[in-house]
Amino acid sequence: MPTKELSPTELHLWNIVENNPEKIAKMSIVKLSQYAHVSTATIVRTMQKMGYGGYTSYRESLKIRNNSNSTFNVLNEADDKIRSVITKNEIEMNNTLHNLSYSTIEDSISMTKQAKIVYIFARGLSESIAEEIMVKLQLTGKYCEFHSDPNIIRTIASKIKKDALAIFITLNGETDELVAAAQKLSKNDIPVLTFTTNKAGKILAFSTLSFIGYKSKTNYFPEYEVRSRLPLQIMTRIFCDAYSVRANFYKSN
Repeated sequence: MPTKELSPTELHLWNIVENNPEKIAKMSIVKLSQYAHVSTATIVRTMQKMGYGGYTSYRESLKIRNNSNSTFNVLNEADDKIRSVITKNEIEMNNTLHNLSYSTIEDSISMTKQAKIVYIFARGLSESIAEEIMVKLQLTGKYCEFHSDPNIIRTIASKIKKDALAIFITLNGETDELVAAAQKLSKNDIPVLTFTTNKAGKILAFSTLSFIGYKSKTNYFPEYEVRSRLPLQIMTRIFCDAYSVRANFYKSN
């Protein structure tokens, strides 16, 4: 494995996890952070450099090494044969679900639980989705702030402390102020969680974890930038619901 690409801190972490497989397999990302004295962002970044989707996928690989048959298949492939307005939405939904990573879901929940404060940033039509995330996380007891003003976003990004988490909601992942804010946060080793539909978006280079949905090429309002936010809504809803379950806020009947 290309350990030479790891920074000294990342190599320190990698040596710890590789030399203590049985202990690490039982640790959450937060407990490993405390055990190894590194940030959760460092853990995710290290695992990604070593070829894993995140910390959870690395733990699952440890189980497989020990003859565990645990596997995760999120959902089946979408049916893209029927072309109509309704099917366009169905295809977006199914392909977005198909793109979901179990590892990303679990690691994003762990980072959110660890954060003392969550900052949510979005612009335009994505703002309503950001507001919904804020309300849902607040209902679980998590302190959150949502900002959409470009100047405020740029200013706050330079002041966020390392015990926080930043969440970005951006359809194309190219919005200048959001990309600039994510870049600043990444430089300061602040965990960044991004929801987008552009797998080549500039913001992804500065994201610790990312949910990437499927966006249809069909636009029924070609003269305006009002493309469907359905993929973002699906991914953020799954994230919030999963967080509620893991935070023991949701109680089944």
